Amino acid sequence: MLKLKYSTYKLEVGTDEAGRGCLAGPVVAAAVILPDNFEHALLNDSKQLTEKQREKLRPFIEEKALAYAVAYIHEKKIDEINILQASILAMHKAIAKLKIKPEFIIVDGNKFKTYKKIPHQTIVKGDAKFKSIAAASVLAKTYRDDYMQKIAKEFPNYYWHKNKGYPTKQHRDGIREFGITKYHRKTFRLLPTQLEFDFKT
Repeated sequence: MLKLKYSTYKLEVGTDEAGRGCLAGPVVAAAVILPDNFEHALLNDSKQLTEKQREKLRPFIEEKALAYAVAYIHEKKIDEINILQASILAMHKAIAKLKIKPEFIIVDGNKFKTYKKIPHQTIVKGDAKFKSIAAASVLAKTYRDDYMQKIAKEFPNYYWHKNKGYPTKQHRDGIREFGITKYHRKTFRLLPTQLEFDFKT
């Protein structure tokens, strides 16, 4: 059962990101402040939901939330500052875009940097524990999926419409055959290194 709040503050925002483990495309974060009466039977960590369930939840979250925002950090910046810093920056940017200033921030995971002196709490597996983080995970995932569907048309050889930039066999086969694109994260290990076996006789 997901809880509504971690703190006693009225305006508590949940934030989460999607796309950290991808080889291509942006990392996308969302921030969501929910009303006290927010309820939806489907709401859960976005990884536990089907694509159809996430698509069904997104307009409901956007309609009922007191405030929500989504932010993108693209591959060049990810390569420049690393994926952890890019994820935190994306969350900061999403919080900055909210039309209501939050009084407390709850963050999925165990890493965050203080944002504008607003108190915060990191929560491991927070997207499976708190409604606002779960809602943020749904928005981050659906917005990122939409973006990957769009750029998949530009570079169809990598099957991003299916794998969304994650390191699947199809995606890596595309890299082997066609090389990399402007959307690939150059600092990531895009292909696994060959294992060398030292056979002793």
